[in-house]
Amino acid sequence: MDKYGVGQDPYCYPGTDILINKLNIKNDTSLELAERDLTEIAAESIDFSAPPYDFSLLKSLHQRLFEDIYTWAGEPRTIDISKGDTRFCVANRIVPEAQKLFRQLEVKHWLMDLPKEDLIIEIAEFCGDLNVVHPFREGNGRTLRLLCDFIVINAGFEVDWSPVDSNLWMQASIDAVICDYRKMNQVFELCIGDSLPNE
Repeated sequence: MDKYGVGQDPYCYPGTDILINKLNIKNDTSLELAERDLTEIAAESIDFSAPPYDFSLLKSLHQRLFEDIYTWAGEPRTIDISKGDTRFCVANRIVPEAQKLFRQLEVKHWLMDLPKEDLIIEIAEFCGDLNVVHPFREGNGRTLRLLCDFIVINAGFEVDWSPVDSNLWMQASIDAVICDYRKMNQVFELCIGDSLPNE
C-alpha cells in the first residue's frame, strides 16, 4: 500500500509508492528533495495576487509550483486517497466542495478588514476545510499555504510560516477533518504577524 492507502496508485511507478515524475526519480527521499528545491524556486517567481480567490487560482498556483516535476500539475486528482486514518474528499466531489469554500470566502469579502483575532479564526477554518478537500494528488500543503499568504497579505497583515512546526501543521490538518480548528488557529497565531503599513 502506498502512503495514501489506495493500493496500486496510477500516479505511481508500478509496484512502488513513488510518484511518476518528469525527472524520472525513483527514490522517495531524492524526489522529496527535488520537490522541495524546485517548488521553492518556483514560489520565488510567483507574485502576490489580489482577489478574487477561486479554485482556478488554486489550480494555477499548483501548476506553477509543480509543473517541472509532474505532468498533472494543476489538475485535480482522479482517485480517492487517505492518509493514516484521515480520509480526504472523494475525487468526484473535489470541484464542487472547493468551489463552495471559495464562494463562502467571497461572501466574507476575502476576510478583509477583520481584526487579527477574527482573521485567525476565519482563515484557520477555511484552510482546514480546503485541506480536507485535498484537491491534488501531492503538493496540497505548499499550494494552500501560498494561497493563504495572498489572503493574509490582502487582509493587511504580514505572514511568515517559519515559526510553524511541521508536526503542528500535520496535527492541525488531521483535526480539521472533524472540524476541530484549535490547532489550525495555533498555526495562524504563529504565522500571522503585524499589520502591514498603509501605502
